[in-house]
Amino acid sequence: MTDKPVLGVIGGSGLYDFPAIKDVETVYPDTPFGKPSAPIALGKLSGKKVAFLARHGIGHTLMPSEVNYRANIWALKMVGVDRIVSVSAVGSLREDFVPGEIVIPDQLFDFTKKRQYSFFGEGLVTHIQSADPFCVDLSTTLYQTVTAYGASAHMGGTMITIEGPRFSTKAESNTFRAWGMSLIGMTTAPEAFLAREAEICYAVMAHVTDYDVWHVNEEAVSVDMVVNTLHKNTEVAQKTILALVEKLPEDRNCAVCPSALENAMITYKEKISPQAKEKLGLLVDKYLK
Repeated sequence: MTDKPVLGVIGGSGLYDFPAIKDVETVYPDTPFGKPSAPIALGKLSGKKVAFLARHGIGHTLMPSEVNYRANIWALKMVGVDRIVSVSAVGSLREDFVPGEIVIPDQLFDFTKKRQYSFFGEGLVTHIQSADPFCVDLSTTLYQTVTAYGASAHMGGTMITIEGPRFSTKAESNTFRAWGMSLIGMTTAPEAFLAREAEICYAVMAHVTDYDVWHVNEEAVSVDMVVNTLHKNTEVAQKTILALVEKLPEDRNCAVCPSALENAMITYKEKISPQAKEKLGLLVDKYLK
């Protein structure tokens, strides 16, 4: 396959075990930041190339804090991905976001503590714009595609990413609600910010699996609850991805993501070390020539 993928999908390995994928091959890119969580599966949906990556490894062997987010995003960039849809399990912090529904969030609050947040540093400094951390164009198309199948979905909402792997205490859950958070998950940060640094459009298909632990009339979140809801929603996710691939044009219409680094690098060009230029060339070469 020489054509670049029209879409990259990050999620569980079971998400893309469906017959519509043709001509599947796997690659395991070696990045400057180590190996990605799993081999990238490249295949074709409706004649268009798509890349899939199991975020937590094949068989879910990596905790949220153990995921090599930098290697994952870099590896997808290496195979030509410029749009990513993340399929994620989340808890609801709002009464109206009901378990079983899908939310396409538009804001992100990073409450993680010990992750690698950037590709940059060590001689090349950038400050990316992240006021709107998700690609508006891709998120809108994703929402339209989800709802076209009659799925119960919401557009908008703020997701908070916690470190994990434990679930929240009631005190934490109620505090997040008081802060105005809508959803809670463990993986969207720093994934979304790294995608922006890599100039990749990024959107989240968030599957609401539970009410976290704040809801007095509902059972507290458990692994069984999360897994059961995800299994029920797998068909919706697969149909959405297939339809999304069919409608996405080869070239992006987004005005923000493809040039996110253009005015973000603050280090003087003559002060950037040869080592930094070589390491980060995939991202910065077009701006340093």
